[in-house]
Amino acid sequence: MGQTQQTTQNDPDVDVKALQDMYKKFVTECPSGVLFIHEFKRFFGVDPTGEISEYAEGMFRAFDKNEDNTIDFLEFVAALNLVFRGDLEHKLRWSFKVYDKDGNGYVDRTELKAIVDSICRLKKTANRDPEGVLLSVDEMCDRILNTVDVDGDCHITLDEFVEGAKRDPWVMNMLQLDMNPYGWVMEQRRKSAHF
Repeated sequence: MGQTQQTTQNDPDVDVKALQDMYKKFVTECPSGVLFIHEFKRFFGVDPTGEISEYAEGMFRAFDKNEDNTIDFLEFVAALNLVFRGDLEHKLRWSFKVYDKDGNGYVDRTELKAIVDSICRLKKTANRDPEGVLLSVDEMCDRILNTVDVDGDCHITLDEFVEGAKRDPWVMNMLQLDMNPYGWVMEQRRKSAHF
């Protein structure tokens, strides 16, 4: 109790108390022991029809390992473990699951465009190339596809996704989703306090 456990990889400020607080919130928000999509959005302070709603739905699908349309505490803990301790490849694989909305094993242009559009709404500076040139969502998708889609079939496989992100820092920034729920909760609370 009251112990601080430093992590070696991502956020040195993550401690046992923060995880205990997340657990308490989980139990408070979902006494049934599972989170449904509407509870998940409420849990993270997301407006069900707001501009980050689609992003939250993608996160929900990626957290829901057994695809039963709920997130139980074990799935929640596994997601937190990935967020706080996962290596780059695991995080990219998780991000791929968010992008691959229909679960068919690849990301097509439509899926890519939807998530890039969501990212641009979340990260206001994301729509610039490495030289600072302002890009449209379609131009960003073209750049990602040209860099990542090795075989040129307009479908990004998991391997293409991971390797392409590792090769190009700009693509990495676009493809690796911000998935720190604790930080996201704090940011949403700050935003809602201003309204």
